[in-house]
Amino acid sequence: MLSSLEQTTARKLHSFYGDMHIHIGRTSSGQAVKISASNNLTFENIAIEASERKGIQMIGIIDCHSPSVQEDIIQCLDSGAMQEIDGGGIAYRDTVILLGSEIEIRESGRGAAHVLAYFPDLGTMQDFTVWMARSMKNVQLSSQRIYVTPRELQQEIVDRGGLLVPAHVFTPHKGLYGSMADRMSEVFDLNGIAGIELGLSADSSMAGRISELDGYSFLTNSDAHSLGKIGREYNRIDMAEPSFAEFRMALEAKDGRKISANYGLNPRLGKYHRTYCSGCNSILDEGSDIKEMKRCPYCGSTKLVQGVFDRILHVSDREEPVIPLSRPEYHYQVPLEFIPGLGKSAMSKLLQAFGTEMNILHQATEAELAAVAGDQLAASIVMARNGTLSLSAGGGGTYGKVLR
Repeated sequence: MLSSLEQTTARKLHSFYGDMHIHIGRTSSGQAVKISASNNLTFENIAIEASERKGIQMIGIIDCHSPSVQEDIIQCLDSGAMQEIDGGGIAYRDTVILLGSEIEIRESGRGAAHVLAYFPDLGTMQDFTVWMARSMKNVQLSSQRIYVTPRELQQEIVDRGGLLVPAHVFTPHKGLYGSMADRMSEVFDLNGIAGIELGLSADSSMAGRISELDGYSFLTNSDAHSLGKIGREYNRIDMAEPSFAEFRMALEAKDGRKISANYGLNPRLGKYHRTYCSGCNSILDEGSDIKEMKRCPYCGSTKLVQGVFDRILHVSDREEPVIPLSRPEYHYQVPLEFIPGLGKSAMSKLLQAFGTEMNILHQATEAELAAVAGDQLAASIVMARNGTLSLSAGGGGTYGKVLR
């Protein structure tokens, strides 16, 4: 008879799509959670969008520390629309929700950074909320600053069986490398980090210039502030089933579980990819040597916002990126909403024909797409899935663009 460990190891693995960073804009009663997010981003609406339109089997909703959000979760459980599952998580149809929190950390003499914390069940999240409320001005809202040291926060998360993932680590707006430290080891115990979220302006090759990241699984997540943005970046995760326990094992690359592919924007599309001059509103492109630049070469202004690409060059400890053999392929994929000419009508026809956005991006052939949306759009969708569309670089809070 197999032991429980052997049974876990022997279970058949499958590939699932996961987007582990989605915000809540309002609760069902209209109470604000993430001020900058859409009002229709409620806990239940996110589950419906992910399951029925996107075709994503696991999502992380990262404002579940909010007491009013927890009331919505309880309502969904009590109504029978959702169920807590063995292994951790809440199931809605074919999608499992992991309960998460985004938290702002800061230390004296350093900038601020955001981190993600995931917990296996609602009870643990509620206990974490009680603890956070003692050191946070408004625990109701998203991404609030906590007035404890990063290592104290890390210990509280780990002691509760949670997972700590630094968020969008390279962005100048609240990224750990982008605005807080040159090395993660200056802020956290590296043994208590479960994984790394790259953010929309970086890929695994860029992160390969920093040696302390070699041992971690990378996540590509949407950081969605509206329903439409869910799945603009996502991961393929090999697990026995979508659950908190299996997600932990995938981050640890344990017993065959793993992050098997990252699907993300080409970094050039990210809104913080290159350094930006707010004096003349210029994005300094790849032709500019700005690793140590102090003034804009166009107007002479010192009002420069260092981009992700340039920040990585500044903090890197390698001349060339190193990609471990265990690192999955990073697929440059343009979200459907970025494709010129793909409007609501064409999108509605595609969804009616193929069911979900994941099916459009991964299953439908070019001929099948053309039969529904025409040759030109079909070709653009295939180029989007292959990452071969022409792009212009983003920076300074403005996304890059897909060129016609």
